[in-house]
Amino acid sequence: MVLNVNGKKAAVAVGTEEHVLIGRDHITERLHDVTFQVSANSFFQTNTLQAERLFAIVDGACGLTGGETVIDLYSGTGAISLLLARHCRHVYGIEVATAAVDDAVRNARVNAIMNCTFLAGEVRHVLPTLVRDGVTADVVVADPPRAGFHPKALQALVALAPARIVYVSCNPATLARDVGDLLRQGYRLEWVQPVDMFPQTPHIEAAARLRRA
Repeated sequence: MVLNVNGKKAAVAVGTEEHVLIGRDHITERLHDVTFQVSANSFFQTNTLQAERLFAIVDGACGLTGGETVIDLYSGTGAISLLLARHCRHVYGIEVATAAVDDAVRNARVNAIMNCTFLAGEVRHVLPTLVRDGVTADVVVADPPRAGFHPKALQALVALAPARIVYVSCNPATLARDVGDLLRQGYRLEWVQPVDMFPQTPHIEAAARLRRA
């Protein structure tokens, strides 16, 4: 049990202090055959059965054959990165929450997955740096927050010009907005697959695959 303290008036889910009251500072989840340790300040899908279904769709959409480089945007605790790493050459994960990046690094070590690199920072800042450094990607997977892509992050994605983009979204409105921008930049939408992560609620996740025309 972890107590997270926010001493200010703010509509935020994560405070500035964390105290372990009893037990461990993390929980353990398992998706497919990969184990994940998740700390209190990290995001992880709450419906793990449907998360397995969603990530299986993402895995299939990537069409990996073993030699690809993948960039996982908004990578969180590394769930998608570590599941895809088994089927490609290397995965770069980019995540703004440092606690989640620490979890991702730890999860890679726990599962003896050596072909992942996790980078801390905002996608709009880190992705352009990778592009300038000459990093290329065959596939980009993106799972942004409800606000979708920052315009500068989307510009960097277009500059990277991956052959395939797999977009995971929890907000149909921003998914439609960002996909529209990518269509105008020369991508073609192949399909969208909704996944009901929260039955009996209006919330819906979706995975979309785009291919460079």
